[in-house]
Amino acid sequence: MSSIKDRQRAAARARLEKEMAERATAAKKRRRQQAIIGSALGVVVIAGAAVWIVNVLNKDEDKAGSPTAQAGTVACTWTPSDEASGGKVKDVGLPPANVPNVGTSTLTLDTSLGPIEATIDLTKAPCTGASYKHLASKNFLDNSKCHRLVNEASFKILQCGDPFATGKGWRETDGQGGPSYTMAEENLPTDTAKPYPAGSIAMANTGQPGSTGSQFFIVSEDTQLNPSYTLLGTITKGLDIVKDVVKAGDDGAFAQSAGGGHPKKELTIKTMTVS
Repeated sequence: MSSIKDRQRAAARARLEKEMAERATAAKKRRRQQAIIGSALGVVVIAGAAVWIVNVLNKDEDKAGSPTAQAGTVACTWTPSDEASGGKVKDVGLPPANVPNVGTSTLTLDTSLGPIEATIDLTKAPCTGASYKHLASKNFLDNSKCHRLVNEASFKILQCGDPFATGKGWRETDGQGGPSYTMAEENLPTDTAKPYPAGSIAMANTGQPGSTGSQFFIVSEDTQLNPSYTLLGTITKGLDIVKDVVKAGDDGAFAQSAGGGHPKKELTIKTMTVS
C-alpha cells in the first residue's frame, strides 16, 4: 500500500514540477518579450526625442536667423571651373556662400596711369560685388594689363580682368584667363536707350548664361550692347584716364573676332582693392 501511495505522490510531484517548469519558461518568455518591446519603445522614444530636439533647434535657428534668412544677406551660387572648360584658370577658391545685399562698396584700381575708383551698389549686384571683394583679397589682378580696347562709333570700352595678361608685349592667350569659378549674371540693364552709359563698369561673359568670371569692361562713352552683361558699378574717379586710353586706339588684333584689339596705350592694374 505504501508503495502505491509513494508512487502516486511521486507522480503528483512530477506533474507539479513539470507545471512549475512550464510556468517558469512561460514567465521567462513573457519577460523577454516585454524586454524586447520595451527596447523597441525606447528606440522609438529616443528617435522621437531626437526629432523633437532637431525641430526645436531648427526653430531656434530660424528665430536666430540663419545666414540665408537674415535680413541684409543673399545666397550666391559659385560654379567651380577649371581649364578643361576652356581658358586659363587662377585658383583662388570660392567666395562666401552668403553675402551682404545692402549698402555700397568702393572698388579702387591703382593703375600705371593713375587711380580709378568706382562705386558698387550691393543692393543690385551683391554677388558680383562679393566676388570682386574676394578677388581683391587674393591679389588676383595685381600687375595685370587691360588687354582689349574697342573704339567704334557706338561701342567704346576698355576690357580688363585677366590675371594672366602680364609682362611685356601681348600674347595670344591674353584675355582668356579667369578665376576658379563662374557666377550668374545680375543687375542686367533695363534702359534700352542707354543700356551701358559712359562711366559704367560691366562684366564680360562668353555669351552663355552663368559664365561671368573676373573680366570686366569700363565704358568710356554711351555704348549699345545686348543687355546680357552684369552692371557692376559706376566710375567716380579716373574716367578721363580710360577715355585717353580708348582715344589712343588699338592694334586691331581682335578685329576679325570679338572686335577691337590690344590698347596702344597700355594700362596696368598695379593693385585692386574693394572696401
